[in-house]
Amino acid sequence: MENAIESLIRETLNASNQGSIHFGQVVGALVNAGVESYAVDYRTGRVTYYMPCGETLTLEQASANNEIAVEFSGLAVKEAILGAQRGEVMYPQFKQLSQAAGCVGYSVWLAGRHVTYHGRKGEAHVECFPD
Repeated sequence: MENAIESLIRETLNASNQGSIHFGQVVGALVNAGVESYAVDYRTGRVTYYMPCGETLTLEQASANNEIAVEFSGLAVKEAILGAQRGEVMYPQFKQLSQAAGCVGYSVWLAGRHVTYHGRKGEAHVECFPD
C-alpha cells in the first residue's frame, strides 16, 4: 500500500476517533483513498480496510470503554445512526451507543453504499447510505 494512502487512512481514523469529523467525511476520505470497504471489530479493537487490489490495512481502534450488551437491538442501533446523520452524535458517542445496543462490530461497504451492523448471535441491521 502506498505511504500516502496509508497515511490518509490513519489520519481519517484518528480524526473520527477524536470526534472531529463526521461519518460523511470519513466516507469521502476513504473513497478518495480508493478503499473498497472496511470492518470494525469492537471486540478486538481493530479496523481492517480493504482495497480492490486485495491489499489490507489493519489498525488499532480507540476503545469506547464500554461493555457490549448481550442482546442486540436493531432499533437502538438505528437511533444511534439517526443521531449521527443529524450531526448530534460523533463517533466516540456512536461507539458507546452502538455497543450499548449489542453491536459487536460492523462492515462498511463503500462501493455498495451500506453498513451492516452485527450482534453477538449473528443478528444484523443493514443501513443504506442516505442520498
